[in-house]
Amino acid sequence: MLSWALTFLVIAIIAAALGFGGIAGTAAGIAKILFVLFLVLFVVSLIMGRRRG
Repeated sequence: MLSWALTFLVIAIIAAALGFGGIAGTAAGIAKILFVLFLVLFVVSLIMGRRRG
């Protein structure tokens, strides 16, 4: 999931450099959402892993 967030971040940077503001904003927003979702799932997996161990 982190790779998807990084992919959308790269798309946003390229679109911003080429002048496509709407596409860049959308891709950056998706990257932020995916990154936060990744962090939440990572923390949950850490907590669940410690309970089982």
